[in-house]
Amino acid sequence: MFSSDNKKTKNSFMETTTQQNIIAQGTKIVGDIASQGPFRIDGTIEGNVKTSGKIVVGKTGYIKGTLQGENADFEGKFSGKLILSGTLSLKTTAHIEGEVHINKLAVEPGATFNATCSMKGTVKSLANESSKSEKAAVKA
Repeated sequence: MFSSDNKKTKNSFMETTTQQNIIAQGTKIVGDIASQGPFRIDGTIEGNVKTSGKIVVGKTGYIKGTLQGENADFEGKFSGKLILSGTLSLKTTAHIEGEVHINKLAVEPGATFNATCSMKGTVKSLANESSKSEKAAVKA
């Protein structure tokens, strides 16, 4: 009887690791945070955030430090080093400063992006497009 209940509890606990972590407006965290699940940040974090999930920073959200993750949507502010394996999406109210390493970038008009930016994967596609246009120019 107890062993089957314990197995269900353990399985339920393991499944909850992908739930969204929320840092509410008015909350300030100083220190490092690591998680497997996605984040929604409407408060302030001063430190390093590392997750394999998506990060959403609301209008009142602010991160000062290093942020590592897969994809991120920003409406709030960031200052520091941003490392993403996927896409960085900046809404009109976003304000980004620092060093950014990403795969793709989407910026809405009005967003502030004052950063050094390095993008993985796009150099190869740009080189292919320029060689195609050079070949077309040679044929003409």
